[in-house]
Amino acid sequence: MASCQATAGPPALGGVADAVTSMPERLRQVQAFVDPLLAEAVELSPEAPARLIAALRHAVLAPGKRLRPALVLWAARSCRPDLSELAAWQAAAAPAVAVELIHAYSLVHDDLPAMDDDDLRRGRPTCHRAFDEATAILCGDALQPLAFETLARGLPPAVAGAACLTLARAAGAEALVGGQVDDLAVERGWNDDLAEASAEQKVCWMERVHRRKTGALFRASLALGGLAVEADASQLDALDRFGAAFGLAFQIADDLLDAEGDEATMGKRVGKDAGRGKLTFPTVLGSQATRHRADQLAADAAAAVAGFGPAGADLAALAHWIVSRNH
Repeated sequence: MASCQATAGPPALGGVADAVTSMPERLRQVQAFVDPLLAEAVELSPEAPARLIAALRHAVLAPGKRLRPALVLWAARSCRPDLSELAAWQAAAAPAVAVELIHAYSLVHDDLPAMDDDDLRRGRPTCHRAFDEATAILCGDALQPLAFETLARGLPPAVAGAACLTLARAAGAEALVGGQVDDLAVERGWNDDLAEASAEQKVCWMERVHRRKTGALFRASLALGGLAVEADASQLDALDRFGAAFGLAFQIADDLLDAEGDEATMGKRVGKDAGRGKLTFPTVLGSQATRHRADQLAADAAAAVAGFGPAGADLAALAHWIVSRNH
């Protein structure tokens, strides 16, 4: 089980504008910090079958931007500028690992034939293609308790309970899972009323879905970073306001990438959402209005963390970068 400690940290923060430009490098620094901890988290005893461990490693260690761990670490740093960046990151290491384990589980299950039926994820075969459907289901099943074990082992007892509650709510029926159910509603014919809905009603419905399916885990990541360093109520509120705007901006940008990106750049199949009859922001609003909405949300997110000053520059920059990225 991972100890969630590390010995290297990032360089000092610059201004928001500089941070936007350097965001890919900043995310690589997060990857360099988190990836060894993720590898350690899936180093299980021989009691776990070798095939299951291989599936866990396939799912968890696939290359990725590690956005959710980044939010955890940068939230912790924003709330405790009196700490060195390394100290803040180390304090938040366990939740950074835990949120990525939950995210990995959600991707494994989302990709299954009964769900989104994807063959490619992060440039590699999806878990059920690399192994089989049963192994993929069990891999996801194993990642969920491993996430909570990581929190329980890696945080002080006074914090671990609140952290587990925060992550459980974000991953549950009223958030991630419930949002996934509603996201399937249109293509599965579970919500026929949407066929006759106005564009405004469809947008409201999509926002409600994605604030739970995608946004809830982002908001939990930020809260966990704050909890790990004993943030006060006003700091947690600012992080939550950031997360609400950021999560929706991310999903809108993702819809645009699915509509306009290419498979080689994205590392996954594109154009599938509209092809399967799913509601997306570009199909309802058009590309130009969708981009405008994403830019507004990025600005709202950055404004929410302005009070953190230079310590919040990475969060503000990430919000602007996420709506301008091309993959």
